Amino acid sequence: MTSLTHFNQSGEAHMVDVGEKALTQRTAVAEGYIEMRWETLQLIVNGGHKKGDVLGIARIAGIMASKKTADLIPLCHPLPLTHVEINLSAETDKNRIRCQATAKTIGQTGVEMEALCATQIALLTIYDMCKAVDRGMIIQSVQLLEKEGGKSGRWQRTHQQS
Repeated sequence: MTSLTHFNQSGEAHMVDVGEKALTQRTAVAEGYIEMRWETLQLIVNGGHKKGDVLGIARIAGIMASKKTADLIPLCHPLPLTHVEINLSAETDKNRIRCQATAKTIGQTGVEMEALCATQIALLTIYDMCKAVDRGMIIQSVQLLEKEGGKSGRWQRTHQQS
């Protein structure tokens, strides 16, 4: 196992110096779920929610969050994102919505945190919009599915939690 990179030799937190790294195309994909009551899911799917297009607003929130990741995670580098995509799909057999976020950049460090942040905020937005009708929703299984680029190349999760 390699050492934690966000600590210097004295054990103090620091921002990793990526200045010597090559610019490469970098991609990360993350996913997560929000489980809810069947009635809540039907409100969302049928567009019957009083607050409007729940999934459309969650999609925009996820994109916005990816762009603000460095403001939220103290040691993340601010990145010029070249693409962010948020896919939200209802899984009616499991009473949940799946969020999959893809983030891309050409840079010196990866976009895993941007994809994970986008996923979390999209799901939290769904919670926020629906909490008046279902406070028992559960956000779960937020995880990195794959990343590509940089010195370590490609990594892909071998099994997914769902």
